[in-house]
Amino acid sequence: MAHRLNPVGPDFVASAPVRLVFTREVSAPPEAVYGALADDVTGWPQWFIAVTLCRPTGGGTGREVRLKGGTRFQESILAAEGPERYVYRVDRANAPGLRALVEEWLLSPAGTGTRVQWTFAMDGAAPLRGALKLGRAGLGRAFRDAVVALDERLAAQAA
Repeated sequence: MAHRLNPVGPDFVASAPVRLVFTREVSAPPEAVYGALADDVTGWPQWFIAVTLCRPTGGGTGREVRLKGGTRFQESILAAEGPERYVYRVDRANAPGLRALVEEWLLSPAGTGTRVQWTFAMDGAAPLRGALKLGRAGLGRAFRDAVVALDERLAAQAA
């Protein structure tokens, strides 16, 4: 059963009890990466393998996301500042123990490509916080694989 999470703001990214930050450079320009994140919401499952469904809700002010394994989120977009920043908060989730979750994507030019930084900021019950800290390497691999797949997808679209 889905439950409502705490309605934290974008500043939660800096103050969350658990903050996992991952960075990777890609060859695609920031505008293309931002477009894939914020504008092509339904395309997420094509490059982020953990995502099985992603669709806009509320006229583009939110998203419905489903992950492999059955986790479901209802999200609100907190910041869509293209092509530098995209932030969303999970409002409802079926993940037990989760109290608050905000994800921030920061994009900055890196040569002819983009430096992509993803911050996963959450609060939850102690066992969930501990499990997430232990699972940091796996989440980092998921981010790396997703960003590499996104870069390949954008290169194919540009060709």
